[in-house]
Amino acid sequence: MRVGVFVTCMNDTLFPDTARATVRLLERLGMQPVAPPQQTCCGQMHINTGYLREAAPLIQRYVSAFEDCDAVVAPSASCVSTIRHFHERITASGGHPDRSAAVAALAARTYELTEFLVDVVQTTDVGAYYPHRVTYHPTCHSLRHLAVGSRPTRLLQAVDGLTLVDLPAAEECCGFGGTFALKNADVSVAIGADKVRRVLQTEAAVLTAVDNSCLMQISGLMTRQHAGVRVVHLAEILASTKETPL
Repeated sequence: MRVGVFVTCMNDTLFPDTARATVRLLERLGMQPVAPPQQTCCGQMHINTGYLREAAPLIQRYVSAFEDCDAVVAPSASCVSTIRHFHERITASGGHPDRSAAVAALAARTYELTEFLVDVVQTTDVGAYYPHRVTYHPTCHSLRHLAVGSRPTRLLQAVDGLTLVDLPAAEECCGFGGTFALKNADVSVAIGADKVRRVLQTEAAVLTAVDNSCLMQISGLMTRQHAGVRVVHLAEILASTKETPL
């Protein structure tokens, strides 16, 4: 299977290890991952702030980069949510119904990483090893827009050596919300502080999630408190083995 890896602009800029881990994991599972160099952004920031016209070229670039792939995998629920819920709609409303079919078809075979592993590869045990106490934060886009449900925790429970502990009030937002954190900084920090307090209650050594944007928000607040809890994207945990530990 030819699998495209949509790195996402945030991971490319700030968290390249997550993209590398995604590629290693897919290769270990027998996939042929490719990361087309012409890929850029899904348009999420533009769409969230009302710049739909400016997002349209990014949508077409996404299609041109990945249209020859059997599936596209992204280690970001928020980006996959944008692709699934907005790409075809924006293309059609922008006066390009002739392109809508290709956009919709690619969106339908674009997956968040845990969706792809559980639903397409049909596995929860990816041969990972990670001997740490871990708690999982279900990000808003993964929880509410994509409804990934228990897929991430089922994958974590199958990791050798990992102790998974429940996060109290797990479904509460971390306060990031993309541009929300910039426009409403005080509210964002207050929400994030509640999330940090819950994380510390677990006494976990590591906090994981499927979106680095949310992990960045929580990590920033925990760093200011010298909390001593690491944040690690779920892809990096799943890519870790006894031979190549994280």
